[in-house]
Amino acid sequence: MNDQRVTITPYPDGPLLVRGIVELRTTEGEPIERGRRTVALCRCGLSTIKPFCDGTHKAAGFRSDDR
Repeated sequence: MNDQRVTITPYPDGPLLVRGIVELRTTEGEPIERGRRTVALCRCGLSTIKPFCDGTHKAAGFRSDDR
């Protein structure tokens, strides 16, 4: 049994940080390969490497409600 905790942290005006071992899938159910244990997922919808964050939210002025 794996007791490692998975956490998802929304960063204000930024991505969701996912820490721990979790399987990501596309909307079609295909696995998404992760290169590392902690990943940043795009919330602004403008990243060129979706579902991962590429920092575009900063230039776009993305604002989140989680302050």
